[in-house]
Amino acid sequence: MRVVLPLLHRRRHPLAQALSVVLGLIVVGVLMVFGLVVAGVLTVGGALWLVWRQWKRARVGMPGAAKQARQPEVLEGEYVVIRSSRPVTHH
Repeated sequence: MRVVLPLLHRRRHPLAQALSVVLGLIVVGVLMVFGLVVAGVLTVGGALWLVWRQWKRARVGMPGAAKQARQPEVLEGEYVVIRSSRPVTHH
């Protein structure tokens, strides 16, 4: 099976070539500006979210508020020592 693509030849007219280049630069410029705007909105939104979260945490921890005694984070469980000299049996 052979795939045949149409020939992508350059336009012969110099004005058409210049317009193609200008149009390509405009499209690339618009995409770059759009990307920068999106990055700026995400950065500002993330910064505002972090500030709001810190402000909310500081408000909860204000003096006069009932502070709860924080329990240490302990993982409880049982363990079994397995010796490598004998086979492991599960029951």
